[in-house]
Amino acid sequence: MSTQELATFAANLQFGQIPDAVVRRAEDLFLDWIGSALAGRGARPVEAIARFAEEMSGVPARGAASGAASAGMSGGACEVLISRTRTTPLFAAMVNGASSHFAEQDDVHNGSVFHPAAVVFPAALAIGQAEGRSGQELLTAAVAGYEVGIRVGEFLGRSHYKIFHTTGTAGTIAAAAAAGRLLNLSPEQMLHAFGSAGTQAAGLWEFLRDAADSKQLHTGKAAADGLTAAWLAREGFTGARRILEGPQGMAAGMSRDADPARLTDRLGARWALAETSFKFHASCRHTHPAADALQAVMHEHALTAAQIARVDAFVHQGAIDVLGPVVNPQTVHQAKFSMGTVLGLIAEFDAAGLSEFEQSYNNPRVAALREKVHMVLDAEVDGAYPARWIGKVVVTTTDGRTLHGRVDEPKGDPGNTLSRAELQDKAVRLAAFSGAATAAEMNAVADKVWSLAHAERIGALL
Repeated sequence: MSTQELATFAANLQFGQIPDAVVRRAEDLFLDWIGSALAGRGARPVEAIARFAEEMSGVPARGAASGAASAGMSGGACEVLISRTRTTPLFAAMVNGASSHFAEQDDVHNGSVFHPAAVVFPAALAIGQAEGRSGQELLTAAVAGYEVGIRVGEFLGRSHYKIFHTTGTAGTIAAAAAAGRLLNLSPEQMLHAFGSAGTQAAGLWEFLRDAADSKQLHTGKAAADGLTAAWLAREGFTGARRILEGPQGMAAGMSRDADPARLTDRLGARWALAETSFKFHASCRHTHPAADALQAVMHEHALTAAQIARVDAFVHQGAIDVLGPVVNPQTVHQAKFSMGTVLGLIAEFDAAGLSEFEQSYNNPRVAALREKVHMVLDAEVDGAYPARWIGKVVVTTTDGRTLHGRVDEPKGDPGNTLSRAELQDKAVRLAAFSGAATAAEMNAVADKVWSLAHAERIGALL
């Protein structure tokens, strides 16, 4: 009955049950997501999905300043952040989901290896705006989505992540939970929403080998399909009741180490949302522990890139599975999944941010350093993963020294988190990078987010 218990929790969750610290963290995650979504503006795969959505919606694009903002926000009244236009809930969720996973700056939950914001907030914002919900209702729905999605990701396990992009699979159910909570689904309806979401869940890692655009499709479709599942459930549409643990359910087809106990692990007592990490570097999270460890070594010993003869990055198997196929990155986005490129940028520029990737991922000096980086499976690091993402590097210098670096909590983890000032600065920088919003606009967005719990209605963010 694990699926049933999870669905009942999501349907019945009330704002007053959520600890204040978890609410504040949800606000932080919301602002972080908005910045990430805006950073996808102008990206070719994101714009392709946006054009598809506009064509398929049958709703002419309208500016955010139109009368729809105050006229009840129904029909084509949901905000597409990158274009400041309005469309249907389905296509707003799709485009916002796609855009928020492009810059590789959206959040991640370590234990489930899952990026919740990119699928939860697009669905929640779309339904919240379409249905005229309050800020408290949006935050409650977001918490429901995080708690469900994270537990589904943990349930599916490491064998699932080796082949499947968990954010696309578990993310579909997370989006259904968030949308379903805003649609006031009953526990029975929420169960059916999970069934319809799970049967649509998809996302394979093979795209990384070709530098294909599928990652944006994974999050865009997860957000939209989860929303679809919840909306259909409200209309009486039924789904499989044991879509997660049934004999022909997700675990049976997508995992070899599924653990049903993880689905209901301390529901209502352990708030998994609060365990979610923010991304500091603009790259795949698997590169961050080693990047932080290398940065620490270079600062401690005042090293320059020219002094590096070799870097051994000691990693968990998941990092090898995801990053290993990327040996010669051909695009900026593929470079974000190259351990050698990320460490090369850290060595050369002391940063691996959006600008460094855009301007220098194929810089000859960075490429030369990339060839000096070697990933090594490490028993300690692998044993701690996914609950902890330890960073360990050994740097061999050109003058024969062997230097060790270690980071137990990468920057952005709950124990080494970003302050609200740092999160606001990050959001400003992300929006400025793509030209999606000015600093003044983003500071105004931050003010809205920090007071979201007092908003009677979810209006336009921009």
